Amino acid sequence: MTSTDNLPPDPQTSTENVDFWFDPLCPFAWITSRWMLEVEKVRDVHTTFHVMSLSVLNEDKDVEQRYKDMLERGWGPVRIAIAVEQAHGTEALRPFYTAIGTKHHNEEREFDKALYEEVLEEIGLPIDLANAAEDASLDDAVRASHQDGIERVGEEVGTPVIAIGGTAFFGPVLQSIPRGEVAGSVFDGARLLASYPDFYELKRTRKGDLSFD
Repeated sequence: MTSTDNLPPDPQTSTENVDFWFDPLCPFAWITSRWMLEVEKVRDVHTTFHVMSLSVLNEDKDVEQRYKDMLERGWGPVRIAIAVEQAHGTEALRPFYTAIGTKHHNEEREFDKALYEEVLEEIGLPIDLANAAEDASLDDAVRASHQDGIERVGEEVGTPVIAIGGTAFFGPVLQSIPRGEVAGSVFDGARLLASYPDFYELKRTRKGDLSFD
């Protein structure tokens, strides 16, 4: 990672900004986020990361206990993400999400304080930000960031949410990470659909396993 990887786009250039809402819990958001970082290598695009929360999205829904338990654990990572953003700016979410997502999804680590402290140390932020995982006073800010994304796309969605050219939609949901020019071509298609004001939905049944490679 170079010293410029986490800088926002220069306002004097034509760099296109794409807004992306993630929950560290979600493997689909993880794949889509890695795709967008690939897109940045082959298109003049910058991804701005924002927090959304499956715990907020599903808090009033009747889901099985196993999923409820997962959602309860999901408050910790999003609270820390919000604390990182508040203390160090929105661009700090990029390295935070990369570090915590790599450990959770690629390395199959569970969320706990030791992992949080390891992530924060790795990206050069104060490890006491790990205490934010238990700080319910951050929940209003989590909800506000979540609502910002949801209001752009509607209630009947999950993670991720992406906004291209001012048009937001759920997804794209990908089973593996497009690389190189393939990533750029997939983005071109998503941008084209986003440019059509009456585009609504594409969907099919998913088969097979996810790949984070």
